[in-house]
Formats: sequence, C-alpha cells, structure tokens
Amino acid sequence: MDFLIFQLQAPLASWGDTAVGEYRPSIDYPGQSALVGLLGAALGLRREEEAAHAALAASYGFAVGIQSGGHLLRDYHTAQVPGQTALKKRPHATRRDELAVPKSDLHTILSTRDYRQDAASLVAVQAFDGAPRTLAELAEALQKPHFVLYLGRKSCPPAAPLHPLVLAADSALSAMEAYRAQIEAERRKHLDRKGRPPLEELAPIRKLAWSEGVAAGANIHLSTRRKDRLIRRRSWQFGDRIEHIALLAEES
Repeated sequence: MDFLIFQLQAPLASWGDTAVGEYRPSIDYPGQSALVGLLGAALGLRREEEAAHAALAASYGFAVGIQSGGHLLRDYHTAQVPGQTALKKRPHATRRDELAVPKSDLHTILSTRDYRQDAASLVAVQAFDGAPRTLAELAEALQKPHFVLYLGRKSCPPAAPLHPLVLAADSALSAMEAYRAQIEAERRKHLDRKGRPPLEELAPIRKLAWSEGVAAGANIHLSTRRKDRLIRRRSWQFGDRIEHIALLAEES
C-alpha cells in the first residue's frame, strides 16, 4: 500500500477548532478540513470549486503523527469592519474594497485567537478507490504549489519544505517511520568537517490521529467526534466525523 508522507513545521500554526462567539481556538495538529484545504491550495483549487474540494475530502484518508504540539500563544485581536448597511449593494471582493467606506461606518470587532508555537507533525495521505489524483500527483503539487501554503492562517507559513514522498508500507505509522529513517539517512550523507549532520533530527512521533478507513498501524486509545468534515468549502460548513487517537509514548 502506498502513502504520501510530508512534514508540517512552523514557528506559528493555527488549526481551527469549533469556534463560538469571539474565541477562536486551535488544537495542536491539523484536522481533515485543514489538510483538504492544504492539498486544494497546492493543486490550485479556488474556494468556489465545491465539487473538487468535496472529491478531495471523500477520496483520501489522513493520519497525522504529532511530533510536538507546540506551546500555546493567545492573541488579543482587533479588526475594523463596516456594518452590513454600509456594505449593502456594494461590491467588496477584497479587504481594500471592504474598508473603502467613510470612517464613521467602520466598527471594531474584538476576538481572541489561539496559535501553536513550534508545532511539528508528519501527515500520511492514503488514496481510496476512485481518487481523482494519484499520490504522486499530490506530491508534485506540494513540491510546487499553485497557491502559497500556510498552516491554518496566512500569518503561519511553513518553516521548512514539506518534502513530500510516496512510500510503500503496510500502515501509515510504518510509512512515517520509514520517512524519518530516509530523512536521517540523507542527513548523514552531508556531515561537516567535525562529523556533524546538518539541520536537526526529525523528532519521534508521540501521538497518532487518523480518520475512519485509514490503515493506521496503531492501537486505538481514544475515539472522539470532531466537527471538521468538509461539507461546503465556500460557506465554511463542516460536519462531524470520528477520529481515532493513539498515544505512542505510552506504548514504548
């Protein structure tokens, strides 16, 4: 069985969770909708291409190997927005258009937004029958993305190349371990004069989270319900799904 493996590392990431009111939380690893959005951006899909996004969500399964959940950073956020009356019958395709109203029509909204500092994870993608793109095509798109990729918010660009690889393995966890071994072998080929490899070793996987239908290769320690199953991308509608979690540190 083939898996597409890639890494996600950034000084800041924000993987949205269920948001109520002015609080915008973030969990410590990407969910299904975030990964579908990442692949869609790499492929050049626009938000209005509902059918293409739905095909991505239905045709691939995801497993996330959390190496580090990072540290919580909470931001008190303010933004100016015009009232609905000021926007009525006015085109506002961009933020600049939205703010092109008299200052008296602008209001300030407040929110609290969570970020994860120095979080890192590996992602495994498994293709189901009838998938519209091969894993090799997805890997090529991640290497040369059509749109700029970011980890949850536009202010969270990746700190390292995603380095996508398609690997054959009997499970997502085995593929991730093979990925780590291959990266380590590459590091060892480029020692400096003192015998030190460049960069840092990829951290071990401490927790594995995966969707139904994915060959994870780990025992389930917890099953939970998450509201990140993509229904409509353009209108930000999401449904429930079951996610399984294994705490790998407890098994070692």
